Formats: sequence, C-alpha cells, structure tokens
Amino acid sequence: MKNILLACSSGMSTSLLVSKMKEAAEAKGIETTIWAVAQDKAPQEMEKADVLLIGPQMRFMKKKFAVVAEKVGIPLDVIDPVSYGRVDGKAVLEKALELMGD
Repeated sequence: MKNILLACSSGMSTSLLVSKMKEAAEAKGIETTIWAVAQDKAPQEMEKADVLLIGPQMRFMKKKFAVVAEKVGIPLDVIDPVSYGRVDGKAVLEKALELMGD
C-alpha cells in the first residue's frame, strides 16, 4: 500500500488530480491511498504518508514542509506545473512512485 499525500492552499484544487491519480494507480494494479489536504493540515497528515507532493502554487512552502518530512522520514517535492495544470494523474503518480523509490 502506497500512501500519497498532496498539499495545496485549500485542499480543494487537488481533488480532481487525486481522482485521476487513483485511476492511474488502479490501471497499474497499485494499491494506494491518495488524499489532499490544505497547507495547514499537511504537517499532521505527513505522519500517515509515504510521500508528500506539494501543489505548484505552494512551492514557497517546500522548505517548511521539508523540516517535518525529514522528521517523519518521507520524501517530498513540488508537483510539476504542467502535469498539475493538465490534471495528469499518471505523471504525478509516477513522480510519487519515483520519490518513494518504486
């Protein structure tokens, strides 16, 4: 089971991306839990995640999140703006898997 957390400013703009990522994972036969939260909830939610992906509009928060991610031992990165804009669930899922070493 792969636990993938997405963080954005309100948690709403990534909801469609979460759906597309779940579809891509299902098509690949990968068991996942993928969810999105607002920036203020991300630090607490990181404890349940294997990776954190940050919405491109939140890239300025990467250093702040990196401190918590290091404590809980998970990788993090900013979602590619093109993949985010296109709601490319497959590309974002592949990035998450790559960060996890899969």
